[in-house]
Amino acid sequence: MTHPVAPSLLLLLLLQIPSSLSAVPAHPAYADPASCTVASSSLDQDPLREAEYGGAARRILDITHAYREDMPAWESDEPLGRFVWLLKTMANGSIANFSEMKLPVHSGTHVDAPGHVFQHYFEAGFDVDTLDLHVLNGPALLLDVPRDKNITAEVMESLHIPRGVHRVLFRTLNTDRQLMWKKEFDSSYVGFMKDGAQWLVDNTDIKLVGVDYLSVAAFDDLIPSHLVFLESREIILVEGLNLENVKPGIYSLHCLPLRLRGAEGSPIRCILIK
Repeated sequence: MTHPVAPSLLLLLLLQIPSSLSAVPAHPAYADPASCTVASSSLDQDPLREAEYGGAARRILDITHAYREDMPAWESDEPLGRFVWLLKTMANGSIANFSEMKLPVHSGTHVDAPGHVFQHYFEAGFDVDTLDLHVLNGPALLLDVPRDKNITAEVMESLHIPRGVHRVLFRTLNTDRQLMWKKEFDSSYVGFMKDGAQWLVDNTDIKLVGVDYLSVAAFDDLIPSHLVFLESREIILVEGLNLENVKPGIYSLHCLPLRLRGAEGSPIRCILIK
C-alpha cells in the first residue's frame, strides 16, 4: 500500500517533471545504471525484446505488453491465439514479406472509448480517434493499491490523491499474480467497484485511469463501473498495462492508440519517462 504524499510536494513535483528528466541518475527499480544497460544485438542472436531504453540521465520504460499468441483473451479459457499471418514471403519467391493482422481491439494493452458501453456515443462517432491526446500524454502518478480487495471508495480515499493530479496508474494484485502472463482469462482480477469509480469521479481531477489487467472494472461490477467512468467522455481508460519492475512515483506518461475510426477500442503503446 502506498504512503500518503503531501499534496503541495506532489503538485510541485508534477510541475517540475519536464525540467527534471535529465537529472535522474537511473531508473529507481535498479541499483545502478550499469544493471539496466541496453545491449546491442546482432544477426546471429535472437532479437532483443527491450522494456527499457536510454542512458543513465533519461530512461524510457515500455509499459506495454507485447502481443503474444499465449496471452489471455477476454472471458476465454483459451489464449489469444494466432493474430498475424504471413500472406507473402520472400522464402517462397515474393519480393518482400507481407503480413496480415486480425486482433480484437480490446486485447492486451489497450484503450477504451466512450462508445464501448454507450450506444448513443457509438452512433455519434465517439471512437478512439476522438480521444484527447493531451489526456493521454503528460505527468502521471503510479500508485500501489491495497492487495486484499478491489478498488472501492474506501480504497480510493485511503490513497490520498490530491487535486490537480490528472493521470494515475493503479498497480494491483494483478501484477503480483502475473495475470497478464497466464494463458487463460482470470475473472478474479482486481478492479474498480462502482463506488470506487464514483468516488474518483466526484473527488479527484483524474482524467486518465490506467490498470494492470484487461479491464479497469472488477468482474462483478463490470458494466456499472465502466458507465461511471465513461459517461462524461472526460475520462480515458487504459487497460492491460505492464507495471512490473517500476517503482511508485511520478513519471511522464505517453500513450498513443491507433487511429481506428469507428472502433470503440484500440491497442495502445504506452511508455513512461523518468
